[in-house]
Amino acid sequence: MSNIILEVNNYIGYVTLNRAEAMNAFNYDTLCELANVVESIRTNSEIRVVVFQGSGEKAFSVGADLKERKTLSEQEVRRNVHKIGEVFSSVEKLPQPTIAAMNGYAFGGGMELALACDFRIAVKEAVMGLTETSLAIIPGAGGTQRLPRLIGEAKAMELILTAKRLTADEALDYGVITKTVGREEFHQEVKAFADRILANGPIAIQQAKFSIKNGMNTDLNTGLEIERKAYEITIPTEDRVEALQAFAEKRKPNFKGK
Repeated sequence: MSNIILEVNNYIGYVTLNRAEAMNAFNYDTLCELANVVESIRTNSEIRVVVFQGSGEKAFSVGADLKERKTLSEQEVRRNVHKIGEVFSSVEKLPQPTIAAMNGYAFGGGMELALACDFRIAVKEAVMGLTETSLAIIPGAGGTQRLPRLIGEAKAMELILTAKRLTADEALDYGVITKTVGREEFHQEVKAFADRILANGPIAIQQAKFSIKNGMNTDLNTGLEIERKAYEITIPTEDRVEALQAFAEKRKPNFKGK
C-alpha cells in the first residue's frame, strides 16, 4: 500500500498522506514517495491547484515518525532531516497554488509541511504547533524560517521556544492559518476555495505566485522587475485574449492554460 496517494479531479491534485495508523507521520520511505509525487505534479498541466491532506480524521500529520527515529543512527537521522527539508522546499516551489487541508493534529514536520503550502485551512477541532523544542531538537524542515516570515519574528519565537500547541482558533488569531471550518463542511470548503482559484487564468495564477514568492525575498525595485517580467509572460497567451473576448460578450471565460 502506498504511503502517498495522488488523485486528480477537475484540475485539483489531491495528495493524501496515507499512514492513518501512524497519524500520517513521516518515515523515510514516505518522504521519498512524497518527493516523487511532488516532482510529478510540477509539470502536470492537468493539475492547477494542489491540496495536501491526511488520511483518517485524527491527523494531518504529527511529523517525524518517532518510532522509526528511535531505531536510526545519527547519520540516518541527518539523512531524514535533509530529506524532509528538501521535500518541503519542493512543495513550496511548486508553480501551482497549494492548500494544506488540516483535518486534525499537525505537529512538527506536519506543521512544517502546512507552512510550506500557500494556504492552510483547518477543521475547528485541529490542534497544531512546532513542538520540536519539547523533544530537545528544533524545527528542521523550514519551521524556524517560514513561520517568522508568516507571522513575524516575536510571535514565531514565542511559539517555537515554548513548543506551544495551538487550537485552530488560536492559530487563526496568530495568522498561522487561513481559515477554520466545521468538520462537516471541511472538504466542501477546501474544494470551494480551490475552485475560486481555478476560476482564473492558470498561467496568470502561476505567474502571480512566482512574482509574490520571489519578490518577497528581495528589495522593492528588484521585486517590481520580477513582477514586470511575470506580467509579460501572460501577454501573448490565448487565455488573455479569451478573457477580453468573454468580457466583451458578457460571459465567463473558458481558460485553457495556453
